[in-house]
Amino acid sequence: MSNNKKLTTSWGAPVGDNQNSMTAGSRGPTLIQDVHLLEKLAHFNRERVPERVVHAKGAGAHGYLEVTNDVSKYTKADFLSEVGKRTPMFIRFSTVAGELGSADTVRDPRGFAVKFYTEEGNYDLVGNNTPVFFIRDAIKFPDFIHTQKRHPQTHLKNPNAVWDFWGLSPESTHQVTILMSDRGIPATFRHMHGFGSHTFKWVNAEGQGVWVKYHFKTEQGVKNLDTDLAAKLAGENPDYHTEDLFNAIEKGDFPAWKLYVQIMPLEDANTYRFDPFDVTKVWSQKDYPLIEVGRMVLNRNPENYFAEVEQATFSPGTFVPGIEASPDKMLQGRLFAYHDAHRYRVGANHQALPINRAKNEVNNYQRDGQMRFDNNGGGSVYYEPNSYAGPTESAEDKQTPYAVSGEADSVAYDHNDHYTQAGDLYRLMSEDERTRLVANIVGAMKPVESDDIKRRATMNFYKADAEYGTRIAEGLGISLLEEVK
Repeated sequence: MSNNKKLTTSWGAPVGDNQNSMTAGSRGPTLIQDVHLLEKLAHFNRERVPERVVHAKGAGAHGYLEVTNDVSKYTKADFLSEVGKRTPMFIRFSTVAGELGSADTVRDPRGFAVKFYTEEGNYDLVGNNTPVFFIRDAIKFPDFIHTQKRHPQTHLKNPNAVWDFWGLSPESTHQVTILMSDRGIPATFRHMHGFGSHTFKWVNAEGQGVWVKYHFKTEQGVKNLDTDLAAKLAGENPDYHTEDLFNAIEKGDFPAWKLYVQIMPLEDANTYRFDPFDVTKVWSQKDYPLIEVGRMVLNRNPENYFAEVEQATFSPGTFVPGIEASPDKMLQGRLFAYHDAHRYRVGANHQALPINRAKNEVNNYQRDGQMRFDNNGGGSVYYEPNSYAGPTESAEDKQTPYAVSGEADSVAYDHNDHYTQAGDLYRLMSEDERTRLVANIVGAMKPVESDDIKRRATMNFYKADAEYGTRIAEGLGISLLEEVK
């Protein structure tokens, strides 16, 4: 279908590229001069009042992380500095697409957001129960989430939009395969793994860096829900996961996860067979084995849901010395978007709320704003530099540099193999798992009105594995002959 209308910004200027954010060279970082990206993300964060735009429905708990292995040669992060050290933490599990009152047992990724209250400030690791994501550039995030929400006229979920977007975004094939597999509906929050998903940078005391990925492995074992049972529970007990987590902790059955990392030398990023900053890809554990870090235990329920779970704010940009960002384009956008969402949803002083406030002393020159409930800095100096012994920067805590090159431009990732890892995952599955995967995709795609959208989406699965795509096409009663030629 032809479209003669130009996409514009909110102030009417035509948009030259709506698929790739502007970066300094092909690996970033993302440029703040990309006003279209900033406007999309800022407007997106303000589309719902007052619940979270995404991850609205969730449950949380308090606990601790205990270090079980010495990783100080990789990072100077104080909370990981010695075996046996315990750091208090708070976690929030969630679904992604549904509203605050939606059911827990729907097919959806689960948010896995952890706040560590370290002695050097808070560190947030804001991931999911999947190691990859649907897209790899933040400029596409508002559009993606719109497809998961409701049609503006009918106010109903819209499978046409879901599969149209996925079919036109082949980078989603890997994550869609995971979502439609048995792992798409965890049995409980306790019976699923967690991942930081993005690539981050660890830096040690000597200033030497490595790239890192986080894996939380559940000690309860991975368990998933049958599709029919999940649907039954959604009607009978829509708060099933919330209830299970609370009751388990209340009776002393404290859930736990082992934390592992994968470590990649900085120079390997230039030669690895997949771009290590592409969040739609995983690193092979044969290439970069899991290294144990610690054990996370949840042992205390919130006293008040609103004060602790609903007002908890997490951002992947909440770093501590020894942990830094990577050029991951999706991560780069989240560094802005999450803090901005919290300023809108909870307020400019959300970091001062008890659930979010750092355990160590906070010293800065931020003043005023809505709901400022402490002494607002009293009569102390309120600007910097100053001559009154106010807090000053510490050069030893500067983030380490990494080289960038190229022209300022809207640049795509260099690597566009969106199918190999999805196909590998399919081929790893048993025949029963493949059958359920195909049935889930066929069932989800059947309501789509357009055969063209069905074919386009199915071709992504065919390119991942011919049997995979063929079985879906047969289930949908469509032909791929023209597309396969």
